[in-house]
Amino acid sequence: MIEKISYSGWQNCLKLSNGKIEIIVTTDVGPRIIKLSFVNSLNLFGELKRGDEKIDKNKWEIYGGHRLWHAPEDPVRTYIPDNEPVNYEYKNNWLYLRPNLERETGIKKEIDIFLEPESNKVKVVHRLINKGLWAVTLSVWCLSVMAKKGFAIVPQEDKKPHGEENFLPVRSMALWSYTDTSDPRYYFGKDFVFLKQDPDLSSPQKIGFLNTKGWAAYYLNGYVFVKKFQCEKDKVYPDFNTNTQLFTNSEILEVETLSPLTLLLPGKSIEHIEEWFLFKVKLSFDETSVKENLLPLIKNL
Repeated sequence: MIEKISYSGWQNCLKLSNGKIEIIVTTDVGPRIIKLSFVNSLNLFGELKRGDEKIDKNKWEIYGGHRLWHAPEDPVRTYIPDNEPVNYEYKNNWLYLRPNLERETGIKKEIDIFLEPESNKVKVVHRLINKGLWAVTLSVWCLSVMAKKGFAIVPQEDKKPHGEENFLPVRSMALWSYTDTSDPRYYFGKDFVFLKQDPDLSSPQKIGFLNTKGWAAYYLNGYVFVKKFQCEKDKVYPDFNTNTQLFTNSEILEVETLSPLTLLLPGKSIEHIEEWFLFKVKLSFDETSVKENLLPLIKNL
């Protein structure tokens, strides 16, 4: 079911619902998926700006929710404002979001959303199209801004004993200039890496991984958001070969995934697909809880 609604000051939103979970998309700006939740329940996406607040159309705004960028990050190219209305079409249970061309870059962003009629699964297709005159090397970058006071979970790689067949490294990890691995918001466990969102700690933190397991999660107040995605091990990813990145400050925590770096020729497009799942499950900030209560759910996806 789809309906046009007003939400959080945004006058022209679209709500998708299957009776179990609901998604709300802004069309006044974006594309932004501003809400993801069980029906009439807690929004797991963070909201940083209401639609009835003053907006500078010439400035990029971090409204919150889920958005689409192209990597690597650049202080000019990345922060092109997405403050214009978004065209859309709903057909055969797919919602197609079609914002205007990014005139400064020549890149066209598109998002397609499919909410499974009978389950807690959402398929989100992210697409970049090169409408310019020359080839551009980039990556599809999908960023989910999560609500405060939860924590993110990224799986570690499988452990194998030291020996002749296991001499080489199995994953890359990227640290930014402001990354502080002694920060108490991190926990580096044997099977998982955790990053907590703490409103009382303002210093930003970011970390990236080559995540061949192809999933990442965020937990908040008895609810878990899981995103699954493909890892192409034979390709090169941005930022020291990382396809999963976490960022946090006092306002948000972002769970980010990226596609391989691609030389995108004029007229060509690339896609990156995330599959989203919601669960009601109690977790704590430790490996045993995740292994016993969340991992069995993820293995069945």
